[in-house]
Amino acid sequence: QVQLVESGGGLVQPGGSLRLSCAASGFTFSEFAMTWYRQAPGKGRDLVASIDSAGGYTIYADSVKGRFVIPRDNAKNAVYLQMNSLKAEDTAVYYCNARGGLRNYWGQGTQVTVSS
Repeated sequence: QVQLVESGGGLVQPGGSLRLSCAASGFTFSEFAMTWYRQAPGKGRDLVASIDSAGGYTIYADSVKGRFVIPRDNAKNAVYLQMNSLKAEDTAVYYCNARGGLRNYWGQGTQVTVSS
């Protein structure tokens, strides 16, 4: 069955870094665009960063441009989110999403907390 499993979340101090991973299985990963979303307490789910199926095109939310990077490895069926210079406002549950045509899959999320 389709699975997206996020990992790498945790507690980090402001200015620190974290690398989230999303391991995919059960579908042809290289045919799907991959996106990281996040949802802070009491707020909606917002797009953080997205990468196309081949890895040649990326987009980022203005709030993370220059700090986050979204690479993917189609050989490993994985997408990552490298988060640098973290701020308190980056605190949220981060979700991995796979989208291909009419197919849309979600992971269970991983908590990122930025606090001193």
